[in-house]
Amino acid sequence: MATSMELRCWGGDWGLPSVHADSLVVLAYAKFSGANITVSPIDWTWRTLTVITPELVCGDSTVTEPADILNFLRKQRFNADYELTARQGADTMAYVALVEEKLRPALLHTFWVDAENYANLTRPWFASRSPFPLNFLVPSRHASKALSRILLSKVESPLYSITEVEGKLYSDAKECLNLLSHRLGGEHFFFGNTPSSLDAFVFGFVAPLHKAALPNSPLQSHLRQLANLTSFCDNILAVYFSGSPPGSPLPAAQETVDANLQKLTQLVNKESNLIEKMDDNLRSSPQHKPRRPEPKLGLANERSSTPA
Repeated sequence: MATSMELRCWGGDWGLPSVHADSLVVLAYAKFSGANITVSPIDWTWRTLTVITPELVCGDSTVTEPADILNFLRKQRFNADYELTARQGADTMAYVALVEEKLRPALLHTFWVDAENYANLTRPWFASRSPFPLNFLVPSRHASKALSRILLSKVESPLYSITEVEGKLYSDAKECLNLLSHRLGGEHFFFGNTPSSLDAFVFGFVAPLHKAALPNSPLQSHLRQLANLTSFCDNILAVYFSGSPPGSPLPAAQETVDANLQKLTQLVNKESNLIEKMDDNLRSSPQHKPRRPEPKLGLANERSSTPA
């Protein structure tokens, strides 16, 4: 009997199964690979302070960090990358590293450091899902960790002021989004019709930026100009997660069904036109007057001899 797996993560909102980027990566990969995972939100529990999310518990094993969790799932024979070629595997590693280096810092800054977004969206959300008195501690602790991570990864000579750091953050993030949009092109997923770990990473980082109602975000405004990336997120939500938001693009399977229905409708219309033409030809051709049967003489005489 397979050991059950439990994923502890932040809960969902904004039309997403989780508002936490790393948790979204794991949730998406589990859907892509067919892993049966029990999701246990840490909302309104003391784990909001103690657990490093996402955290996967399987028997006596506890794994954190998305990359480590994905490797653990592969060892359990849940591999969404088994059809990838060696070249595609190398591309996956390169693009995941790009997302981690260029997009993650800007995402942290957008949600946790930007004063307007933090005061009006991020802090109220996490405070409302943490028990008293942790609702005063959890948001500020996450904000402090986010700022420390940004400074460690981005503060380098000659960038000394926070303004210069912010400019570099968003410039790198926009470049990363542009590269991802170019690589995705018009496909549903990055490597054809089957989602992989790269799709899980990109979805995890881009979906919160796409769905959150941010009061101030030039990066979100830039993302909305990249229609294929926003459709990519909506498609994954519609196909792999229940309760897809209204107005999202149709999933790939539904698009195929609609295309087949359209072809069938065209075929029926052609058949109908053909039948109409045949009917017109029949109507325009010479018609012989139908012969009516002659009335029987005896019956006519009987009718004429009958008194009025």
